[in-house]
Amino acid sequence: MKRSDDEHTPAALQHAAGFYPTLALLIDGDWQTASDGAVRDVIDPATENVIGQLPCATRDDLDRALAAAQRAFTTWKRTPAPQRAKIITDAAALLRQREDTIARTITLELGKPLAESRIEVQRLAGVFEWHAAEAQRLYGRVIPSGTDVQNTVVQEPIGVVAAFTPWNGPAASPGRKISAALAAGCTVVIKPAEETPGTAIAVAQCLQDAGLPAGALNMVFGNPGDISTQLVSSPIVRSVAFTGSVPIGRSLAALAGQHLKPAVLELGGHGPVIVNDDVDVRAVAALCARQKFRNAGQICMSPTRFYVHTSVYDAFAEAFVATTRSLKIGPGFDPASEIGPLANARRRDGVERMIGDACNAGARVLIGGRRLPGAGFYFEPTVLADIPAGADIWRTEPFGPIALLARFRDLDEAIALANDSDYGLAAFAFTRSAAASARILREVDSGIVSVNHFMGAGDSTPFGGVKDSGYGREGGAECFDGYLVRKLASQRPL
Repeated sequence: MKRSDDEHTPAALQHAAGFYPTLALLIDGDWQTASDGAVRDVIDPATENVIGQLPCATRDDLDRALAAAQRAFTTWKRTPAPQRAKIITDAAALLRQREDTIARTITLELGKPLAESRIEVQRLAGVFEWHAAEAQRLYGRVIPSGTDVQNTVVQEPIGVVAAFTPWNGPAASPGRKISAALAAGCTVVIKPAEETPGTAIAVAQCLQDAGLPAGALNMVFGNPGDISTQLVSSPIVRSVAFTGSVPIGRSLAALAGQHLKPAVLELGGHGPVIVNDDVDVRAVAALCARQKFRNAGQICMSPTRFYVHTSVYDAFAEAFVATTRSLKIGPGFDPASEIGPLANARRRDGVERMIGDACNAGARVLIGGRRLPGAGFYFEPTVLADIPAGADIWRTEPFGPIALLARFRDLDEAIALANDSDYGLAAFAFTRSAAASARILREVDSGIVSVNHFMGAGDSTPFGGVKDSGYGREGGAECFDGYLVRKLASQRPL
């Protein structure tokens, strides 16, 4: 492993001036500061420099955002679906036009390589277009009654949605929720992550510039606990959408349950990968290593638990480590960088602590395991082997650049190991056997199971998990489930 730019040269880093947006709250169509003037610093994870100051919403600010969303809902829900779709489609076009600026903002705030940031913007534009098109197909149905009673089922927007999103997908995560809710006819109050506010603001600006009415989208930042409690408890909010950690997801689900509000929860993952003995093991190992360390492993779908047939385990481990060693670490603006910093000091410290705990339990470090010296939250991509079955790292999502290697003897054992987790978001396998593939697709307990590739979360496919990975789906034909109610409209002539 090599740090691609130890000196953080200006040519590699690019100063924020000229493309980083002004940080503000969006309330009732206006960008504004917090009513009490409170702010918090936003940090560049590659340098640890302050790049902006973010307004922190007060209770009064949140009340105004909720009231604006409620007012806007009365007209937005009646706006014909083709008109809503045009605004969202026009916003998608603006995302594509502004790809360079938005991608640079992602890299500045999150640290990941600029090429990955560009892909995130491109995919988000596709998500916008999918939601815009799919919203025009929200058909109802007529139920034959056999009498003079006419029973019609219609789909209606549920109302004001409170949404909460994390920092690891600073454009995709808020953009997916916003565009689905708006396309369905709902209005939104969203709290994106305070670590990556500029990206979310840039996405919201595209919608504003595309003609979204004032109040249909409101964006707030501040203390996460205070904001979530006030928004979810408000009688104005009718539905909750959250992406983030399992503990916070449990807390929000409990709060939503107290108020009888539906929720869509996309929580953590601890992705298993089954590698059978009938594959090109070195090629698969190289692919697995590169996928593992995308965004420094800070992806909920990231493959983490690699279960490899014992007959090819040694070759797999050797190739996996070799690929990991070849990866270049550095600031995301450096074209040579393949792995950027972790998002914040908390994540770096958490990764370091998990590796230490695993090693104390008996795990062996094949490569990596250390934070890098100098500025920035950099951490070496790490591969662990010989991890005792009872080690906590098997049970807790690393959410960082940590790969866990283990052996299996037969497919029964591999499937059992893959399912031995409280998580169930995404699982993967590599095999040439049609029979093995069929068993894996059928028996692995996960919301997403992919064989011989790592794709599985497109705009037209449902995304979500089971068990502690949450419930509800985003994407695909199921994308509006959290934003609609089905009404039975029944009548008979007098």
